[in-house]
Amino acid sequence: MRETLNYILTERTLECKLLASLGCLLAASVYGLRWRKRRGIQKRMEQERKRREDSIRLMQKALHQFHQQNPEVDLQKIRDLTLVELVKELKVGSLSPESALYAYLEKALEVHNDLNCVTIFLSDCEAQIKKLQEKEERGPLYGVPVSIKEHIGYQGHPSTCGLVQFVEDLEEEDSVIVKVLKKQGAIVFAKTNVPQAVYSCATSNTIYGHTLNPHNKTKETSGSSGGEGALIGGGGSVLGIGTDLAGSIRVPSSFCGIAGLKPTPNRLSIRGIHPVVKGMNSVPLCSGPMARDVDSLVLAMRTLCCDEMFRLDPYVSPIYFNEEVFSSKKLLRIGYYEEDGYLQPNPSMKRILRETKKLLEHAGHTLVRFQPPPVECVMELFLKLTLCGDGGKSLADEYKKNIVHPHLKDIFKLYQMPCVLKKIMAFFLHPTAPRMSKFIYSAAGAGSVKEHWMDKKALQEYQAKFIGEWRKLDLDVVICPVAGPAFNTGYSGNLLGCMVYTMLYNLMDFPAGVVPVGSVTEEDEEALKHYKGYWNDHWDKLFKQAVTGGVGLPLSVQCVALPYQDELCLRLMKEIETLHLQQQRR
Repeated sequence: MRETLNYILTERTLECKLLASLGCLLAASVYGLRWRKRRGIQKRMEQERKRREDSIRLMQKALHQFHQQNPEVDLQKIRDLTLVELVKELKVGSLSPESALYAYLEKALEVHNDLNCVTIFLSDCEAQIKKLQEKEERGPLYGVPVSIKEHIGYQGHPSTCGLVQFVEDLEEEDSVIVKVLKKQGAIVFAKTNVPQAVYSCATSNTIYGHTLNPHNKTKETSGSSGGEGALIGGGGSVLGIGTDLAGSIRVPSSFCGIAGLKPTPNRLSIRGIHPVVKGMNSVPLCSGPMARDVDSLVLAMRTLCCDEMFRLDPYVSPIYFNEEVFSSKKLLRIGYYEEDGYLQPNPSMKRILRETKKLLEHAGHTLVRFQPPPVECVMELFLKLTLCGDGGKSLADEYKKNIVHPHLKDIFKLYQMPCVLKKIMAFFLHPTAPRMSKFIYSAAGAGSVKEHWMDKKALQEYQAKFIGEWRKLDLDVVICPVAGPAFNTGYSGNLLGCMVYTMLYNLMDFPAGVVPVGSVTEEDEEALKHYKGYWNDHWDKLFKQAVTGGVGLPLSVQCVALPYQDELCLRLMKEIETLHLQQQRR
């Protein structure tokens, strides 16, 4: 018996040792695979960063050569021109395209060094000028340097969306909007930074790094066109092209103190703009202009809504810019609202809207209080019809191929969480944090095709109700808040709920733009100390912390019109810009 027991114990010991050895071997293999994967990711990121550094050195060399050959050219004087003035100088030949390019290239290099906003300087910009000068015809943007958002396709360069798996995927041809810009005479000279996977409020990724705000480096530019916002706001570009799915043109424009327009969907082409999640089109992505002033946006829309755009992309509505609507002097009937019932504006957002309302009334326009139908469903529908339509699985899969940026780790955890767990978490959160509970529940996505169709139906019903309220008051346009001032660093990635003021008009398919009208005062900052929000939940507390310390930062208002009334939206923006400038002069 004793011998038998000893035999069994010896054999089991050998088994245990063998299993332990196999376990260690398996663990080492898994660790090795992870290490090799991480090393591969880092290697590709380093290669892309080197490509960017090479482009910077090339541009610095070209700029130095230009200075040596043209010491008499005052590049700052060129940058002091508005876009409209720059176009005139270039058209009559009193200014060369080379001078315009190097004026902005000089500043862009400086701004990028300060804010980290450019992903690549396009080395063929000089070749673009030579090709342009060979043509007899001069387009309306002849010689104008233009920057574009990183995921807008440009031949020979990747559209990474801040994700390492796309670093080696070089575009075979230009996107339609780049082709049209070139056809109209523009010189596309730089691509600008985006969040990791684009769909975020924080302009940060592990390839190109974090972009800083031109007015205060401790503040965010917001996403996803934050690189454009920083470059233009810092004076390094006179005109840029961004994209907008939930406010990605308007919020960075607000944070960086510039003007931006999200046109009606299909007014400008998005063909050749790289999406992270293909087929996600229940809420359409829009491309649109960003610039220092409204006149620049008008010039861009006037130029881009052209035969070449309609020819290259038959899905773009063939509607030319309506000069009559934009130039009309007819007094407007303007709806306004200070709050939407979901996110309470901070004191500076409220004050700037009230001041704008008073200026418009003094100018003779009729201001009518307008209250949108309850917007609580807006966030839920947006999540279920876009980012989390599949419970966030597609986005989580893309993130997994990367080293996730620290600012985005919380949202990544939400995307990769099993849908059942999201619903359980939402159930337990509901009694104490109903807003966040609904957000997490919506992030579980649609449970079936039928549920997806019901969500689409709910959106159509909301759109009909919204337009019904608009028509009932016989409104021409609406003014309302936009998120601002710029958030403190690290907050944007966790405050998707603050995009609700802009997100609403993506769901509605309305054109909407923002125009800078003032800045945060000491009185605003003092009043902010008493801010509680509607819910006094985690988001309200985060929002208060995010906007604290904003004295001197720019503030904007949002202008909205009905679909295909983009020119009316721009007219309102121009009116507001003019009235505020007149008040400042007084």
